[in-house]
Amino acid sequence: MTAPKELRVSKDRKLLTLTFPDHRPFELSAELLRVLSPSAEVQGHSPEQRVTVPGKKDVAILKIEPVGNYAVRITFDDFHDTGIFTWNYLHTLGHEKDKRWQGYLDELAQKGLSRQR
Repeated sequence: MTAPKELRVSKDRKLLTLTFPDHRPFELSAELLRVLSPSAEVQGHSPEQRVTVPGKKDVAILKIEPVGNYAVRITFDDFHDTGIFTWNYLHTLGHEKDKRWQGYLDELAQKGLSRQR
């Protein structure tokens, strides 16, 4: 997967817009990126270890740093910064955003957790 032509964080720091070559822009919320972070802290080292992260409705993006030519590290205002978001992963999130978001909402409901802090 090639790098996006553009990565833009909204003024309120709540939305990341990515534009990949030959594709319409994807808009990914800071909350979605935070709760689906590819970090071991969230994903665990196996599917059974994956964590449902509650209370991130108001999370914002503090900064985005390049990692080589293949990814970015996103630092959130809750200081989570261990996720390396590869271009492939961000592209997949863009395509599967609605399905993955609904899965996250379903997990919160099943576990009695909230998006609120």
